[in-house]
Amino acid sequence: MTVSSVTSNPFAGILANSATSTASTVMSGSSTLSSSASPDLQSTFLQLLVAQMNNQDPLNPTDSTQMTSELAQISTVTGINNLNTSVTSLLSELQQSASIQSAQLTGHSVMVAGTSLPLAANTSSSTGVSAVGGYSLGGAASNVAVTVKDSTGATVRTLQLGAQAAGFQDFTWNGQTDSGTTAAAGTYSFSVSATSSTGASVSATTYNAQAVIGSVPQSDGSTQLMLGNGNQVPMSAVEQII
Repeated sequence: MTVSSVTSNPFAGILANSATSTASTVMSGSSTLSSSASPDLQSTFLQLLVAQMNNQDPLNPTDSTQMTSELAQISTVTGINNLNTSVTSLLSELQQSASIQSAQLTGHSVMVAGTSLPLAANTSSSTGVSAVGGYSLGGAASNVAVTVKDSTGATVRTLQLGAQAAGFQDFTWNGQTDSGTTAAAGTYSFSVSATSSTGASVSATTYNAQAVIGSVPQSDGSTQLMLGNGNQVPMSAVEQII
């Protein structure tokens, strides 16, 4: 018995028309794959699989292991397509949630990186707190000092805060100066110095309180907070909500 050889590529036409063909035209009664996978991908795979079986060498048929591997490959691709869809949906939901949370912060104050220390009004040491700042220590410190300066750079108050743990801490200033007078209302600046029990310097990042006056959607789907000082920061820049 003579076996005729196939001189033309049986897959060429299939690849050329795969974008418009469907799996149902290839294998009647075959099970429908998940609708979340690309129809073109399903159709192309099924057509190639059937063409491969129809044009296999009768003396050297396609190995069943090879066919199993091909089925596993299309299953993997389908799973990746489904995963991409799920991740995209989840990302969209997270962005919407972040936008809602940002809008809810309007009217509140947040701690963001900075050295500004606004003094709300003239107060005395007996009338309570009028300025709030913060800092984050890179390690535990046996002594922490906050130096408050006016617009000319002159020191008006040094706060000795003693030993502090590593991480974020906040402090308050009631407006009293080192000389015992009351500082005028306005915007001051501050710096933080910290030392360990061995006398080594401990790193400190300063944070200032800023009012949130609104939220600004970005082109990438994220949301930035509009602060009272005119700056915009992402939610990730907020160290504390006051």
